[in-house]
Amino acid sequence: MATPTISLDRTDPYRPPTEHVRLQEDAPISWVQLADGRQMWVLTQHEDVRAMLADRRFSSDRRDPRHPSHQPYMGPDHRPGLIEMDAPDHTRVRRSVVGEFTVQKLAAWRPRIQEIVDASIDDMLAGPAETDLVQALSLPVPSAVIAELLGVPYADHDFFQDNSAEFVRAGATAEERGAAVGRLKAYIAELVQEKTKSPGEDLLSRQILAGTDPEEVVSLGFLLLIAGHETTANMISLSVATLLDRREHLAELRDNPERTVGAVEELLRYFTIAEIGAARLAIEDVEIGGVQIRAGEAVLGLTNTANRDPLVFPEPDELDFTRMARNHLAFGFGPHQCLGQNLARLELEIVLATLLRRIPTLRLAVPFTEIPFKEKGPNYGVYELKVAW
Repeated sequence: MATPTISLDRTDPYRPPTEHVRLQEDAPISWVQLADGRQMWVLTQHEDVRAMLADRRFSSDRRDPRHPSHQPYMGPDHRPGLIEMDAPDHTRVRRSVVGEFTVQKLAAWRPRIQEIVDASIDDMLAGPAETDLVQALSLPVPSAVIAELLGVPYADHDFFQDNSAEFVRAGATAEERGAAVGRLKAYIAELVQEKTKSPGEDLLSRQILAGTDPEEVVSLGFLLLIAGHETTANMISLSVATLLDRREHLAELRDNPERTVGAVEELLRYFTIAEIGAARLAIEDVEIGGVQIRAGEAVLGLTNTANRDPLVFPEPDELDFTRMARNHLAFGFGPHQCLGQNLARLELEIVLATLLRRIPTLRLAVPFTEIPFKEKGPNYGVYELKVAW
């Protein structure tokens, strides 16, 4: 039987690719070829993806050229960051910082995040009654939050925003991505040196004072700077676009603001924007769902499709803000489950509730079909979202 070829591109913002759904129905664990020629196992059912992500026999170390997320700049001397580590190093490094992202710790940030959101909306309302929400709100809010959390001067946000965008840009070459990584890490390394001499009241300073290796602090800062604004910005834009397109859901949240928390979970499940985080390399023979996966074989959990698994989420293609689907895989699962998930939830909740309350006449300024979606690349989202009020 010929190896099926699948694409990871998304052409419908409201549904996973048709061939992914077909695999879920007919062959939920399949050996496939991607459009770029790489071959690997793909998992499409919720149970199987969770099992794989929780199993330490699947490695996250991307230095191995067989790993599906390996990049040419990741040579044998490449020092892996947190998301590229396996136990015991991963356990040690994650334990040193996970306390910064507990629900209780982040609750203290709610007033400051609210101030940042209100300031961005103030700026929107002070200008023309039409704007690109990506530039006016979606990017500035998480950028400002993560900058303050890390102790990064917000005045430098254009630098790290531009280089972060280059790193995740669809079509960027390995050299271009590697150069963006180099610039960001050099910037953070200089910042860490300054904080070593004069620590502040921020996450990076606390890591330095705790005796964390400076290179690990740089790596952690790089990860949080990239992940801390790019993914949340995409989720803000997608969520607002959907509410403005499907206005019955907009009315539901306006009439029932207490459903905002549930809406955030459902929208996270619905879009599952960062599937590449579920890429692994089998380092031992493993059986998943009755299928034998051999050591050295690449595996990708199609989490967007797994989050539409009808065995777990009845009527999965419907948005249901009362579903409270906290068992979704938008933040991954297992040891590498997203470190900043509680921060992302908090930002999304505050942004959506505040935006609907303060700009009740908000509407799309272009038809939904004309919104430029990011169909390729590691993070789904929109390039631009023109809105008016």
